Amino acid sequence: MSDQDVAPVPERDLGEISSPHHHETVAPGVPVRDVTDGGPEMVQFLDADGKRVSRGNCEPYEPILEGLDPETMRSLYRDLVLVRRVDAEGHALQRQGELGLWPSLLGQEAAQVGAGRAMSTQDYAFPGYREHGVAWCKGVPPLNLLGMFRGVNHGGWDSNANNFHLYTIVIGNQMLHATGYAMGVQRDGAVGTGDPSRDTAVMAFTGDGGTAQGDYNEALVFASVAHAPVVFFVQNNQWAISEPNERQFRVPPYQRAKGFGFPGVRVDGNDVLAVYAVTKHALDEARSGQGPTLIEAFTYRMGAHTTSDDPTKYRVSAEVDLWREKDPIKRMRSHLEREGIADPAFFDGIDAEADALAAEIRTGCQNMPDPELPTMFDKVYAEQHPVIDRERAELIAYHAGFEEGN
Repeated sequence: MSDQDVAPVPERDLGEISSPHHHETVAPGVPVRDVTDGGPEMVQFLDADGKRVSRGNCEPYEPILEGLDPETMRSLYRDLVLVRRVDAEGHALQRQGELGLWPSLLGQEAAQVGAGRAMSTQDYAFPGYREHGVAWCKGVPPLNLLGMFRGVNHGGWDSNANNFHLYTIVIGNQMLHATGYAMGVQRDGAVGTGDPSRDTAVMAFTGDGGTAQGDYNEALVFASVAHAPVVFFVQNNQWAISEPNERQFRVPPYQRAKGFGFPGVRVDGNDVLAVYAVTKHALDEARSGQGPTLIEAFTYRMGAHTTSDDPTKYRVSAEVDLWREKDPIKRMRSHLEREGIADPAFFDGIDAEADALAAEIRTGCQNMPDPELPTMFDKVYAEQHPVIDRERAELIAYHAGFEEGN
């Protein structure tokens, strides 16, 4: 059957469902997707210039924002700057041959720091592979992340030490892990007790591309029917590798939550204050036994999908320029300056701290010892396994042959 034989699919009236398909043209034949607004329902407290606003349904989250003291506000800014510097060093080290790969979070710092800082110590996070900011907030040392991408460790950290699971490369698989863990929390009686040191919530992080995976949708079904204490956090950075939103879904992620039977909310993912307040509210609801919530953080991936990707092949620079004006660090700094919460000495101190952290990361990464080759077989299974043992012995014998000159 030829393309001419296929009848076009008529457009349907989707009622109040928002659509991400509007385009504008900035040069002949070069479409730029209008993805910079987020719609009237998007919760936002800081606009692109750092001015205090109340956009969307802010009522449930206003008390949380009002409870933030100046020290907390400054610490959020510090996290944004240091997380971006960790990311920049990871990118540079990969380009210099020190890492095998690096997935940058540039542009998504506010989404990750806001969500990570909203979590309590006992809350458990299940990341994808770009959640360096959440890892930072959960206390995972940056060098542990770099060690994984350098190929010198088996993941780099003890998940239970920081309640931060290992990075998950299989897209969307972590959503099932998180839901299962949340159901276990229920069965342990650690939900709705009223004890803030005991009640636990779980967070699952993925991107907009992950919402198209079967694992993602199955996890939402299980979470809904089990009324599990889990918050699904979708970082909608507009691009699933090289596929834009319109190739992934017709209904935005936050609206799709209603079909699974629990609330969904869209938040400005470049506004760290809004992300913090929305996430904290959702986590409080989960811990108190109110069930799951889906948060869509409306943001943008400023860099490549990973260092093996070339985004100039599928998007135009004008789109990136539009989002550069919404930079999360710039707007938070502007807010702190406007409100008199931080002075130049504070910002200079943070920049100096970022320089020192970068130097520490670079030196630490370059000095990581290479592991002994047979250790690649360690911890494949919890116990000894005859197939793994045989493969290890074969590898050792193979390399011994080179050493003997055979």
